[in-house]
Amino acid sequence: MKKARYLVEDLYTADPAAHVFNGKIYIYPSHDVESGIPENDLGDHFDMRDYHVFSMDDIDGEVTDHGVALAVKDIPWSGRQLWDSDCAFKNGKYYLYFPLKDKTDIFRIGVAISDKPEGPFVPQEAPMKGSYSIDPCVFEDEDGNHYMYFGGLWGGQLQRYRDNKAIECGQEPADDEQALPARVAKLSDDMLEFGEEPKALVILDENGEAVKAGDHGRRFFEASWMHKYNGKYYFSYSTGNTHKLCYAVGDNPYGPFTYQGVILTPVVGWTTHHSIVEFKGKWYLFHHDCVPSKGKTWLRSMKVVELEYDANGKIITIEGTAE
Repeated sequence: MKKARYLVEDLYTADPAAHVFNGKIYIYPSHDVESGIPENDLGDHFDMRDYHVFSMDDIDGEVTDHGVALAVKDIPWSGRQLWDSDCAFKNGKYYLYFPLKDKTDIFRIGVAISDKPEGPFVPQEAPMKGSYSIDPCVFEDEDGNHYMYFGGLWGGQLQRYRDNKAIECGQEPADDEQALPARVAKLSDDMLEFGEEPKALVILDENGEAVKAGDHGRRFFEASWMHKYNGKYYFSYSTGNTHKLCYAVGDNPYGPFTYQGVILTPVVGWTTHHSIVEFKGKWYLFHHDCVPSKGKTWLRSMKVVELEYDANGKIITIEGTAE
């Protein structure tokens, strides 16, 4: 899998969150559709209405579409836009975490439950208390604790909050101020709520200083992912308007994390969402681009390629599809 492979031809899929459950890879992507909404910086043209779950027995094998696992119309508190989701397993149940705008057009994070990794998932009556913004990623540490990482700028509304509280006229900090951080919170034992107040996930530069808001090549924008390699915690994310996947490394799930470099250079299309998973002794990067849709940034296609580390644990940069 040194050369990236597209996984689904008959649907547009993006933001793939890949996990190994029961010896198979299960993928939880967004389902892109042509809505006819003009492009804007708030992402209104990403008007997704449902999720499909996919599975693979082998990395180069057949991809099974398990059909619709959850739809906007089934969620009691729904407004619009089902964006990047993730799934976790605990005590025989599978928990699908999803961002969705409520009836007031504010993003919240919801939870839906299933007995099977492919769903269908039954949503809770209300979103997680105190949840906001987008792109939930749930990481299970070796001690069995689960942590949610979340947040996204611009259309993801993270700039509207400070210290977990909504502010008036929310905007990004000035270029010379600390960048807005992603958030991290340990989940409650029942997996349905935050088990604590979400904390700032700070990314430091090589001098131990927090990355500045004006450092668009390194600052967090969206698309959190967490994985562990050789005892270190690897927090990876998208830089958004500079279109890179980057990563930072820390010694515990909360950080701080020190910036290390670029995982994936820009791809065709605006966004780069991803997940990183180990399967049968190798590591893989699941991501997406817009090559099959000829560059329509709201019609994306997920793909997978092998991810490699050097002897020092640094991720070897993968070249994207952008010219």
